[in-house]
Amino acid sequence: MKFSLSWLRDHLDFTVSLDELCAALNRIGLEVEAIDDPTKRLSGFRTAKILEAVKHPDADRLQVCKVNAGPGMEELQVVCGAPNARTGLHVIFAPPGTYIPGSDITIKASKIRGQKSEGMLCSLRELGLGEESDGIAELSSLAPVGEDYVYYAKLDDPVIEIAITPNRGDALSVRGIARDLAAAGVGHLKPWLTEAIESKISTPFNWKLSHSACSFVMGRVIRGVKNGPSPEWLKRRLDSVGVKSHSALVDITNYVMYDIGRPLHVFDAAKLSGSELNITHAACESFKALDGKDYVLGTEDMIIADNKGVQSLAGIIGGEASSVDENSTDIFVESGYFDAVQIALTGRRLGINSDARYRFERGVDPALVRNGLEAASALIISLCGGEAGEVVEAGKEPAWQRTATLRFEKLKTLAGMDIASHEAVTSLEHLGFEVREQNDEKATFAVPSWRHDIASAQPLSQAPTLTKEQAEKASLHVNEIEAECDLIEEVLRLKGIDTVAPQSLPPLNERTVFSKQTQQARHSMLRRLCAARGYMETVGFSFVSDQDASYFDEICESEKILNPIASDLNQLRPTPLINLLRALDRNLARGLGQNGEAAFFEIGPSFGKQGSRYVLSAVRGGVSARAPGKVAQEPDWLTAKADLLAALELWGVPDVSLTTTSNAPKYYHPGRSGVVRQGPKLVLGSFGELHPTVARHFGLTGTIAVFELNIGNVPMPKNKRKAAPDLSPLQPVRRDFAFLSPKEVDVQDLIKAARMADRKLVTDVRLFDIYEGDKLPEGYRSIGIEVTLQPKQESLTDQQLEALAANIERAVQKVTGAVLRR
Repeated sequence: MKFSLSWLRDHLDFTVSLDELCAALNRIGLEVEAIDDPTKRLSGFRTAKILEAVKHPDADRLQVCKVNAGPGMEELQVVCGAPNARTGLHVIFAPPGTYIPGSDITIKASKIRGQKSEGMLCSLRELGLGEESDGIAELSSLAPVGEDYVYYAKLDDPVIEIAITPNRGDALSVRGIARDLAAAGVGHLKPWLTEAIESKISTPFNWKLSHSACSFVMGRVIRGVKNGPSPEWLKRRLDSVGVKSHSALVDITNYVMYDIGRPLHVFDAAKLSGSELNITHAACESFKALDGKDYVLGTEDMIIADNKGVQSLAGIIGGEASSVDENSTDIFVESGYFDAVQIALTGRRLGINSDARYRFERGVDPALVRNGLEAASALIISLCGGEAGEVVEAGKEPAWQRTATLRFEKLKTLAGMDIASHEAVTSLEHLGFEVREQNDEKATFAVPSWRHDIASAQPLSQAPTLTKEQAEKASLHVNEIEAECDLIEEVLRLKGIDTVAPQSLPPLNERTVFSKQTQQARHSMLRRLCAARGYMETVGFSFVSDQDASYFDEICESEKILNPIASDLNQLRPTPLINLLRALDRNLARGLGQNGEAAFFEIGPSFGKQGSRYVLSAVRGGVSARAPGKVAQEPDWLTAKADLLAALELWGVPDVSLTTTSNAPKYYHPGRSGVVRQGPKLVLGSFGELHPTVARHFGLTGTIAVFELNIGNVPMPKNKRKAAPDLSPLQPVRRDFAFLSPKEVDVQDLIKAARMADRKLVTDVRLFDIYEGDKLPEGYRSIGIEVTLQPKQESLTDQQLEALAANIERAVQKVTGAVLRR
């Protein structure tokens, strides 16, 4: 929320300095985020007059000007390149040493093409006050010479920006801020009264309420207005808070909204059809808003419609079809009270961020519906003329009246401060709370209409396992306790948040011993392994867009987010690969990888039809670093498989129990991927290259290697004492075999058959060659394996080795049909 110092003075009579004012705002919880003081930012700029402007002797586009900038600078020489510099022109002058905010430079005396230049003639853009221009700023011929420009242009009005917490909708107006400051002892709050405008004509429209999210609405016609540019004071007010001036009618509604916190909307009455304005549900129709965008409205969205259709998205933004312009003469002013939740849901779904939505979401004063309409009507008639029509309304003002009770002892027990009861009561009265009952122990207050956050009924989310009696008992007095805590907070806030002494937590009686669970230890092992293999850990949202999720799994409605924090975070992720691929794209696009390569991993949840599960997901992309004797290359499916098998080996999963199949999920490359299983059914993980279609969707090019480990499927190690390793004193023997095998035979079946030929002596079998060519029979390939034999008691003789080789040959032929290649 922004406001200027002069605007604050309309509501608050004070004498404190700017620094003292900002300190008071911080003290009462309205944190100051920024201060824009033009007197400091534009210090040094002066009004001046060009006495003479002649062509530069050595440059066609430059002029040498003699400038009078006031006392001490009556005749300075300035070289200027602006085409509009001429004799007699009043200008803005920056002497040497002046900082130019629009160009981020500091002026120095210098020579330009041999001619002395003792300053600079400036445009508004160079002062940071306007857009690009064709030359220097031209001031009025009546402008005095030698005056500080910031005072001449009436820019000596600091603007303060404060942070607003979601419960302080009352502080989204200048009057609300003034009220808080006055309660804190900074000045006196000026009275604000509105008088009912006399109705001279009838209003040809009636309201109809067909949506439960609107409880009260009012409006009136004003005929014979003249819409044009706003007066300078109004333009300056809106410009100071960052609101662009459009026309007097639009500016007045914006002014009232910032001034007292009452959002309004103005329709061009001539563009409305029929005599009834209906606040109702949209009918899945298209609506063109004032921002020039088309929106498709849902059936829950609340609209203001006439006979032709949607004219406004109630409480959020008006429609282009009924907007006012310079030709508008008859207008209809609307002032309504709309449900905060409904406004928030519609605004989030459509992605519309307006000042009206921002205020309705945080709560507006329900008692200002009528007074806000009267205030706007008076200002419109004052600035634009016209005659006011009778006020038409529907519904009734919400029952905002409520009370809250403060027990004085709680100021000590909850706040930890000794605050006298009369001081607490006075503080709350200054904020607008009225005492209804009071004794030595407690006081009951009537809560003002603008503080909707205090003593409002709080929704209580209770555990479904509670019985009805337990639920009623748990909810007993919740609203009373919440309201009391709110009152204590207000007393402390006005006392000064910085005066609340910090309290240490009570020491623990016993030392808490934290121990890692087995699963946590396994995760730590995985993190170290991935880091050692060149991956960087990330932590991503569990929410992704349904568009991204559709590439990895069928969209499951049960995993849709009903109230997402953003439109592109509306689905629970089926795999962390989505977040990792987005991170990979950003890093590779910006060259942030290590030597052209980037690799990321995450241990986190994934969601699907089978419920949630924890997985280790990893991606690797880019090109490896160049080195002597080494060719730079992209990662491939073998890299991903090696990383996955390394993780399983780390957890003690015996590789002899693993098999690999080719039925990887659809987002893997169909010919360069696989699934690692333990047994026929238990899937431990998948690996391979990312499908090119998925890679293109994420903006990635080249080969992307990925793998996933289903952490929950990997069996936990058995808790048994490890025996000493049985190490043989004898050297192992390695023999190579080349089998002629049908192509449909799985290599792993062949390896497993060779391993099972002799479980005592065969300790390892590894694939080292696969050959396919015209020298082999059609439909066959050669598979080369290395078999490691480890004798335990005595060295193997040649006869034993030959017999063992024959056993391996027979075992492989029996299982796979492959024969030894001769």
